[in-house]
Amino acid sequence: MTHTAAPDRTDAAPADTTREELDAVAAAARRAFAVTVASTAAERATWIRAAADALDAARDELVPIADEETHLGTARLTGEVARTTAQLRLFADAILEGSYLEATIDHPDATTIPPRPNLRRMLRPLGPVAVFGASNFPFAFSVAGGDTASALAAGCPVIVKGHPAHPRLSARTAEIVAGALDAAGAPEGIFAHVTGHETGVALVQHAEIRAVGFTGSLGGGRALFDLAQRRPDPIPFYGELSAVNPVLITPAADAARADELAAGLAGSFTLGAGQFCTNPGVVLVPAGSGFGERVRAALDMAAAGPVPMLTDGIAAAFAAGVAGVAGRDDVEVVAGDPAAQQAGTGSPVVLRTTTAAVIADPGALFHECFGPSTLIIEYADVADALAAVRAVGGSLTATVHAEPGEELAPIVEVLSEIAGRVLFAGWPTGVAVSWAQQHGGPWPSTTTIHTSVGVSALRRFLRPVAYQDAPDAALPPELRDGNPLGIPRRVDGVLVAPSGTAGDAAGAAGDTGAAPAAG
Repeated sequence: MTHTAAPDRTDAAPADTTREELDAVAAAARRAFAVTVASTAAERATWIRAAADALDAARDELVPIADEETHLGTARLTGEVARTTAQLRLFADAILEGSYLEATIDHPDATTIPPRPNLRRMLRPLGPVAVFGASNFPFAFSVAGGDTASALAAGCPVIVKGHPAHPRLSARTAEIVAGALDAAGAPEGIFAHVTGHETGVALVQHAEIRAVGFTGSLGGGRALFDLAQRRPDPIPFYGELSAVNPVLITPAADAARADELAAGLAGSFTLGAGQFCTNPGVVLVPAGSGFGERVRAALDMAAAGPVPMLTDGIAAAFAAGVAGVAGRDDVEVVAGDPAAQQAGTGSPVVLRTTTAAVIADPGALFHECFGPSTLIIEYADVADALAAVRAVGGSLTATVHAEPGEELAPIVEVLSEIAGRVLFAGWPTGVAVSWAQQHGGPWPSTTTIHTSVGVSALRRFLRPVAYQDAPDAALPPELRDGNPLGIPRRVDGVLVAPSGTAGDAAGAAGDTGAAPAAG
């Protein structure tokens, strides 16, 4: 069910997947799709929960491997396993609830112009999906992470390209997931793990792949996105790429709780050595407030120093990035030493500039430095700050810290234009997995309007199909008269949420009275 080249030693990384092996894996995924596309939500939920249970059972084996390869620490990684398995179970619950299918029924109506036939519409899975594991979340955004979980829940076989930052963990996790799926009765070929840079390129271009989920660098993601679009049959590429996640602190908030906010920022941008996609990389504060010095004091109090980063390459890129920004004439170093970063580690750096500087050259100053740094931008007034925010470009998050009673509408309007999630308290690091979550924003944060976290992530791997004047027996159960599965459906324009398992037989017969749908 899964391909992971057998290492010669237990501590060796798997060999790169050959093209012949990739072709075999892709063919198996296509065969598996014939089963998964016809599977029930209950069957898929059983498979997914089996994978979650197996990962929980293997936690004490997997966490030490992950810590050795990523330096993220036992506590963080143990929590990430729990997040990963909870995410799998959430998708299992969601597909049983059924509203994700957007099942819609329009009964015939000869009075409309043009006359309306019997139309029934729902979402169905795309086909085999390629998933690229991320470096910074070796469980939650990797082999069994959100892309894999949502694709399997949707009914799509998955081929994961393991990340080279944690190769042994990827291979072992894949073995556990594959074994659990097999034992739970999932079809052969539903899940596979492949390795190698060239393999990843070939995977995106493979004729059997119908969509791609990616979390990684802007450069790497853009290259793969272009490959997906240049195929003879272009496919969706759902990439999470780069974000600076601006934070705006109003003058009133700065006056009321500057020390608290400085400590919060220091804790957020150094969390996990700053290797979070939601790291607050840009913070706008009133000019002359001394906020940067408060952040420096908070770092000194926390004794924040060098910490190991995920890979030597990431550490080197971080050092080069902060040194490049700090070397500009219009940028001041407030804390840390960009020129003294040690190999393989990252030390906190706080830089400061003005709104005039970032508006004049946003491409250089709003460049994401993946690591423990933040750029403080001093503004004259809120309108000046918002002009700088507009220059940021797309971001995953945008945050405002204000005081009760302040007028927030103009701020929220601008933040909503550039980000997928707008925060009014706290800090953006930390992404809850839920029905309402949105983890995605305008380019360059993502290549799509969809979320990669939360139940709505399912939508990426589904496409709508309408059935016109179909006999009831030819319809999927989700669209048949009587609603045999008891799922929420929109019937003649009215959302019908069945109580218990009684279904919406009355609605199917033409009664459109309904109650609000759950979830």
